[in-house]
Amino acid sequence: MLPSPLRFAVIGTGHLGTIHTRLLAQQPDACVAFVVDPDSERAGALAAEVGATWVAAVEELPSTSVDAVIIAAPTSLHSALARIAIDNEWHCFIEKPVTATVAEADELAARAASSNVVIQVGHVERFNPAIAALHQYPVQPRFIEVHRLSAFKPRAIDVSVVQDLMIHDIDLLLWLTGSTVVDIQATGVSVLTPTPDICNARLTFANGCVANVTASRISAKPMRKLRIFQEDSYASVDMGAGTIEMFRLIEAPSFDASHQTPLGTVNTQFGDRMIVVDSPSVQPQNAIAEEQRRFIESIRTGTSAAVTLSDGIEAVRIAARIEEVIQHVSP
Repeated sequence: MLPSPLRFAVIGTGHLGTIHTRLLAQQPDACVAFVVDPDSERAGALAAEVGATWVAAVEELPSTSVDAVIIAAPTSLHSALARIAIDNEWHCFIEKPVTATVAEADELAARAASSNVVIQVGHVERFNPAIAALHQYPVQPRFIEVHRLSAFKPRAIDVSVVQDLMIHDIDLLLWLTGSTVVDIQATGVSVLTPTPDICNARLTFANGCVANVTASRISAKPMRKLRIFQEDSYASVDMGAGTIEMFRLIEAPSFDASHQTPLGTVNTQFGDRMIVVDSPSVQPQNAIAEEQRRFIESIRTGTSAAVTLSDGIEAVRIAARIEEVIQHVSP
């Protein structure tokens, strides 16, 4: 019988771990029981803020006093921390990327297969309110273009920009297309770190969709934009601003002035069609708080995680293939 509220340990108190801790403390069916980090000053202050106990290492956690963990430590530690969580039968939320390597991901999958714990991977863009609004429409992409650009920050540099930033969009592409990647072309450049800091990849999917993806962590201005081209429509999603515009061809009788702006009429092979811009309402929500809520719900109901371990592993697998292509083409 699960206690109420669920007792969580947050592992890692860097930028993301701190956000997770503060938001988790506001979840109605969860409490932050422990904060885990060797930095006693920073982690101790955060633990005091949310009424939790600070411990320096996960091995110090009392196994019977924890129901679930959020792993927000550096990627290189994810695999070892997740193994400990699974062995203790703690439900496990693992920030992206789920592991540093494909081999670690496969080993984790094998260990998880014999357990009853819920594992959710932190691909937060699935919970972006603009992405949620996109699903008001049929999504059958033929071509997708994505730009994810940010200024350099001296964190998460234990992995390349592919694992750090592009992996968000790799997961989105796999989810939106519902297909597998059959071909990869990519190039990347290392500027400030030993691994690529800017990368462009072209992914071809088994269903014929093609995606062009750019990620940079050395850009002057931030950008998180997704553009989807499909039959009779084009979607422009600004994941940073949380907005979406949908340009569509519709039959005149279905025009709705309450949320559509007419741009004109065009003759197609199917007859005359109106060109309209849909600006659907986007319901405000904190994407991290929402993914936490869904994780808690999965634990309570015994249902599959919103972003499964298999989803997280496939994103790592594609990211690794992109990195291999970059290494192959680099001079």
